[in-house]
Amino acid sequence: MELLFSKFAKNMIMEKNFEIKIEPTSNSSIIKFEANYFLTQHTSYEFENIDHAKNSPLAQQLFYLPFVKRVFIAQNFIAIDKFDIVEWADVQDEVAAQIKEYLSSGAPIINESDVSKKVAITIYAESTPNPAVLKFVANKKLVTSGHEFKSIDDTKEAPLAEKLFHFPFVKEVYIDENYISISKYDMADWNEITLEIREFLREYLEQGKEVLSANATASRSQASKQADVDFEKLDDTSKDIVNIIEEYIKPAVASDGGNIMFDSYNPDSKIVKVILQGACSGCPSSTFTLKNGIENMLKEMLKDKVESVEAING
Repeated sequence: MELLFSKFAKNMIMEKNFEIKIEPTSNSSIIKFEANYFLTQHTSYEFENIDHAKNSPLAQQLFYLPFVKRVFIAQNFIAIDKFDIVEWADVQDEVAAQIKEYLSSGAPIINESDVSKKVAITIYAESTPNPAVLKFVANKKLVTSGHEFKSIDDTKEAPLAEKLFHFPFVKEVYIDENYISISKYDMADWNEITLEIREFLREYLEQGKEVLSANATASRSQASKQADVDFEKLDDTSKDIVNIIEEYIKPAVASDGGNIMFDSYNPDSKIVKVILQGACSGCPSSTFTLKNGIENMLKEMLKDKVESVEAING
């Protein structure tokens, strides 16, 4: 039975469609290779040489490349520090392909000596501009991109969100990199339920349970690819709007426990439509934010190309 389970687990890993994104860092010698799945559950690792990497078959393989100086393996990326004998521009695509091939094979990334060991998780609650939404922040990365759940029917591939909807006061759930925004019904007061939610999240994450299933991550990866394709089909003004939202607006919105996405731009009416998620969805101050924040910024940066901004579900 143990052997059968081992084969089943490996087959599940091999079903993952790994994609590797090359990301430069502030250090020109180091490049990050970001994966669309988590590589480790809780821990980051740093390896100085091939002997030091005895517990990581992947790191050992990378050290066979003569220019590899150090290897870092974190939750969703591998970073490599190189010697000066090559330039990253000449080898990065080859390294990315090698990492993708290794991960897709289902071979172990880290041979952890005690996989059942609990890792201390801390959860703290942050208020948001929306009084119906509280933001629960973890000291570990939960997902690689945002996911919104309007009801328990949306959680077939999201075990954590599904469990949260078992609380009768939970109305909606939004999960992003290291936080969970929870929208509640008026029946409950945050003072009475915050501790209960914090303890539930802490215990759930300490036990190493799944936040999202592998299928959910794969689906989001496909959606991201489609978004890239759709972006190329946009007109120049729409592309400018998307870039402004991503660079200037989205980080501020995320700090309040929400998310904003471009929906459409009408060049005739000069109206921009956006989708608000998480704490921003249904927030009493969202209209003020749209008109005095987002709209003003787009008007200022794009001059006469934008007249107003409207939220589809804000």
